[in-house]
Amino acid sequence: MTSIEGAVALVTGGSRGIGRALVEALYERGAAKVYATARTAGAVGHPDAVPLALEVTDPDSVAAAAAAASDATILINNAGTLSAASFLGSPVEDVRREFDVNFFGPLLTTRAFVPVLERNGGGHILNVHSVLSWITIPGAEAYSASKSALWSQTNALRLALRPRGITVTGLHVGYVDTDMAAGVEGPKVAPRDVAEQALDGIEGDAPEVLVDELSRRVKAGLAADLATLYPQVA
Repeated sequence: MTSIEGAVALVTGGSRGIGRALVEALYERGAAKVYATARTAGAVGHPDAVPLALEVTDPDSVAAAAAAASDATILINNAGTLSAASFLGSPVEDVRREFDVNFFGPLLTTRAFVPVLERNGGGHILNVHSVLSWITIPGAEAYSASKSALWSQTNALRLALRPRGITVTGLHVGYVDTDMAAGVEGPKVAPRDVAEQALDGIEGDAPEVLVDELSRRVKAGLAADLATLYPQVA
């Protein structure tokens, strides 16, 4: 089991939304230190967090963060982007940007922090996915594809890192009450609820956390006929 009390965690995208809620919840559960990253360190407003500048798509920036947070035992890959890029209507560069941040970003940070976690006796990695890892909707095609790829990455890393003393959890959630979902109508999960369930998953060494009913319903639909998730093809 992974203990948060006394742990040292690093949260990417830790300045707002789910990331800030994770930082707050980690301290409330007794974490000894929490590194919170943003593109500029000054954007991190939590009074107790250790702010770090991090651009997850830049290998040099990632390496610098791993050197600065050399005592980390928990890595939370939360940073992400949603640009509403579509496969047919958007520049390919916009699609590639989604993958750079949402897929290659967590890969770069994980590769940099695995040796850190190993030196510190093992640890835990949590990747923040999305219900859109499992279903594509108009306006989020590239985002969905990048999160689906991240889900596959997490599944692979879970197997590769287990013998090295590192446990990996994937977190899926639908619409969260953050800036990213500001234009979405309908029920939204509070960032605090997401953070609490994420940390429950870490402490329980859960391979996967499905935060809300939407995520649970969509995942269950993967085993059904395609028209269950995409009724327009029926």
